[in-house]
Amino acid sequence: MAKVNSIQEVFEHLDEGFQSDKAEGVNAIFQFDLTGDDGGKYWVKVEDKQPEVHEGEHDAPTMILTASAADYLAMVNGELAPMTAFMQGRVKVKGDMGLAMKLQAMFGL
Repeated sequence: MAKVNSIQEVFEHLDEGFQSDKAEGVNAIFQFDLTGDDGGKYWVKVEDKQPEVHEGEHDAPTMILTASAADYLAMVNGELAPMTAFMQGRVKVKGDMGLAMKLQAMFGL
């Protein structure tokens, strides 16, 4: 994915960087709760190696990622390593940690 300037742009173009070969066996709902300026709530359903993006909050997500919009944008743009952000407490994950690792691979973070 080319450099993006907003969270909305991230989710509008999310499927462009999707690597379906990394989504083998994944059937999950990923909730993104992004806080601060330009933040928002989005959820992504990955099923049959295909992503489906929605705005808002899902009733029963498999995994929830919480971060500031600025930090998430920095991760997407390759300016902040996801593992570093997680270890520093800048990104929080609830649910299946294995899915969080797959998330990185599927979307090329």
